Amino acid sequence: MVSIAFIIPIVIVALVILIVAGTRGNVEGDGDQVIKNVYIYLVLFATLMMTIGGSVAAFMAAADLFAPAPYYQTFEEYKRWGVEKDYVEDGSIIENSKLTDEELMVRYDALVKAEESRQIVRAKNSLIKSFGWIIIPLPVFLFFQRRLLKKKSEF
Repeated sequence: MVSIAFIIPIVIVALVILIVAGTRGNVEGDGDQVIKNVYIYLVLFATLMMTIGGSVAAFMAAADLFAPAPYYQTFEEYKRWGVEKDYVEDGSIIENSKLTDEELMVRYDALVKAEESRQIVRAKNSLIKSFGWIIIPLPVFLFFQRRLLKKKSEF
């Protein structure tokens, strides 16, 4: 978010400078053409940034998909804090100390596998969303790029 906060004012200032410079340089009526060109370049810039951002996010999601982060809690911590508690009807808590180390290890392994599977599902979801940031602006970028090339070939 911090980088977006810096980029937006820079883009706005650059846009204002381009519009002012374009209208002052062409007083005789080509101001509309300059504004159209500035608009095309602005759309090209925005869609290119969206596509690049989506590509980076897709790469990060693919990395999370193939190499999910390891589970952060050790077995010793789980053993100390992960002992389940039984609740009696009157609201008091009784610790369930009947679990052996083997039973706790089975529960811990199941917890680690569940967390890894959750991370993989999140990575797949993020990958699909990232492809949206690539697929949606890319045709717009290609359309305006071809339009710009046609204008340059006319001159």
